[in-house]
Amino acid sequence: MSDANVSNDSGTATDQRHPVIPEDATIILPVRNMLLFPGMVLPLTIGRPSSIAAVQEAVRSGRRVGLLLQDDPSIENPGPEHLRRVGTIAEVLRYVTSEETHYAICRGLRRFRAEEFLPGFPCLAARIREIGISEVITPEVEARIRLLKTRARDALQLLPNLPPEIAAAIDRLESPSALADFLAGIIDIPVHEKQDLLETFDVTQLLDKLLGLLAKRIQVLQLSKEIAEQTQHTLSSQQREHILREQLRQIQKELGDDSAKSTEMKELAEKIEKAAMPKDAEDQASRELKRLERMPEAAAEYGMTRTYLELLVELPWSRFDPERIDIAEARRILDEDHYGLEKVKRRILEYLAVRKLNPDGKSPILCFIGPPGVGKTSLGQSIAHATDRKFARLSLGGVHDESEIRGHRRTYIGALPGNVIQAIHKAGTRNPVMMLDELDKLGAGFHGDPSAALLEVLDPEQNATFRDNYLAVPFDLSKVLFICTANVVDNIPAAVRDRVEIIEMPGYIDDEKLAIAKRYLIKRQLAQAGLTEEQCKITDDVLLSIIRDYTREAGVRNLERHIGAICRHAAMRIAEGDATAVAVTVTDLHAILGPKRFEPEIAMRTSVPGVATGLAWTPAGGDILFVEATSIPGRGKLILTGQLGDVMKESAQAALTLVKSRAAEFGIDTIALQKSDVHVHVPAGAIPKDGPSAGVAMFLALTSLLTGRTIRSDTAMTGEISLRGLVLPIGGVKEKVLAAIQAGITTVMLPTRNRKDIEDVPEKARSRIRFVWLERVDDALEAALNPPETQEPGMSKTTHRPPAERQAAHSR
Repeated sequence: MSDANVSNDSGTATDQRHPVIPEDATIILPVRNMLLFPGMVLPLTIGRPSSIAAVQEAVRSGRRVGLLLQDDPSIENPGPEHLRRVGTIAEVLRYVTSEETHYAICRGLRRFRAEEFLPGFPCLAARIREIGISEVITPEVEARIRLLKTRARDALQLLPNLPPEIAAAIDRLESPSALADFLAGIIDIPVHEKQDLLETFDVTQLLDKLLGLLAKRIQVLQLSKEIAEQTQHTLSSQQREHILREQLRQIQKELGDDSAKSTEMKELAEKIEKAAMPKDAEDQASRELKRLERMPEAAAEYGMTRTYLELLVELPWSRFDPERIDIAEARRILDEDHYGLEKVKRRILEYLAVRKLNPDGKSPILCFIGPPGVGKTSLGQSIAHATDRKFARLSLGGVHDESEIRGHRRTYIGALPGNVIQAIHKAGTRNPVMMLDELDKLGAGFHGDPSAALLEVLDPEQNATFRDNYLAVPFDLSKVLFICTANVVDNIPAAVRDRVEIIEMPGYIDDEKLAIAKRYLIKRQLAQAGLTEEQCKITDDVLLSIIRDYTREAGVRNLERHIGAICRHAAMRIAEGDATAVAVTVTDLHAILGPKRFEPEIAMRTSVPGVATGLAWTPAGGDILFVEATSIPGRGKLILTGQLGDVMKESAQAALTLVKSRAAEFGIDTIALQKSDVHVHVPAGAIPKDGPSAGVAMFLALTSLLTGRTIRSDTAMTGEISLRGLVLPIGGVKEKVLAAIQAGITTVMLPTRNRKDIEDVPEKARSRIRFVWLERVDDALEAALNPPETQEPGMSKTTHRPPAERQAAHSR
């Protein structure tokens, strides 16, 4: 069809007031979705006013028109920049008009190239150069002509109801260019391939291209014929089935069944065909549809079966979102949405780079491990944003039933598919970003272990055939980008942990929290409170005071809550008319947020012997841990309090044994020690504590108590000890160091084998701490214990008073 078949404005004759097109110019008629080759006669439907004006001017002046293909068929008023430069000169044989449509019958003459377009006319006009094709018939050209005619006959034999005149016309054509143009005009190929033939001026190349296109077309026609023959063989059985279904429909109609049911069945059958399911799923859906057709609507299973079929046809079996992977753009999005977390961002960008280079590869399952509030869930949303995919979140906290992952079997009343399939259904695509939140909060009950059901979901080698109990057919999850989050890696079942790649997200230091508050939190809370930045000003000093005095967390969740409280306070004052703008200072925080919740831990330290400052790791980040030791008259027992776990109790026993084994070296009276009970207490007794990393702190506390030497108040320590006096490595180095900085500690003692973990600590934090590396407990004694104080009268290293008597002296 021509270019004008979409316009409702039929137009009128050419406006005589426009300048006359020069004789050396040619009227240009844009066409779309069709081409006219030299020697062909085709009817054109004209609809655009400019095209009508062009044809009418050509008919009035007896001039030829140049047909040029426009690149984009959707453009209603194409200009020279929208047209190809090579087209066909044609003469208008007949021009017919009706009430709404204009028709022009045109005959192609020869090729031309548009050299220069002329502006200022009611239709397009251009100076052109006509192009001819050599007609010299060489042996090579003659061979191609024979082969082309043979292939053309083969193609015509595969087409039904074709007029015999076409074959006769092909046999009569001897000119290579005329034969090529005739076949190019009638062959069923895309218009851009026809334009390529029109722009080929060498007769040998033109014949070669046509031979290739005809060979492909013959293959398609042969396949179509084979498919038609196979369909014909099955037609008899389909006719029989159709007759039986028609009889069944008439019986149901006589019984009073609603005819709307047959309409619904047809709609379901059409949806099954359009769903592009795998063969297993399609066969299952067809069987269920046949059961549903024979089932009365009052039957109990009718509603369940129909719901099942509707879910099957609505699942995105073959729907994919186009994945956009631009590493630079992904880096920009991650930096814009999250501050810091450089290692985590680098791992995400590495993952995206591999996906870009190998889209068909098996995706690893990323698992973000970190305390609450550090941005694990929002990282998943940023990944979905960076890849332009849908985002689906599945919370696993408290899930204790296997059927919530795998779904219920349809034999149960109220059966539903599992949460994974439901999330895929809601996303509407087979390749969303699915976040499995709180992986470490999975439970287990008498209904099964949901973590076992997750094994197939999170295994890239198996999830291509994930089988939901409700669907009862495999569903391919291999294109889903799974991202897991958890607070504690130890609580993740071992089999699940083996299938995911752990990416740790430790807490933020004060400087990072300050930057996050200024870049994200304040803006978000101001917007929620309906304030502008001019109406409520929060200085850096206020933010630092909130971070240090009101929140002690690894993330920024409580920090944002306190900023929200300040914004609401400012909004209330402005709404009441007390102020037009509020500038919050540190002194205002007591009235807004109440008294300080945390005091610097250095104020809690004491210089008496027997008190050591340890470092602990918690799911919410690092913390400092005081170990207090004292002695009372007794029988040499070890008393432990503070709700300590088994491992921590064993560390205390190991520390006391190590001290006793070196009592002579430390100048401790072993006989007096046997007559005293040693009591080790860890404050905050309501909080359970466990782990071996307090071994060094307990050893130093006991040594300090029994030797009377105090421990430096600016020093904290961590590390496991052995009975040989070795200091063994521990975990959570970054969290512990950050906790020491928040508590005002300036010296941190760490096992030598943890030296490599210091790279995880930010450079700003490392510059504020002096590290002491411990190979043996002797290194800890040398670095942590203050020099011996002046001995009391009558006491010496050899006549050391019992610990209980020394403690009593301190009491007095």
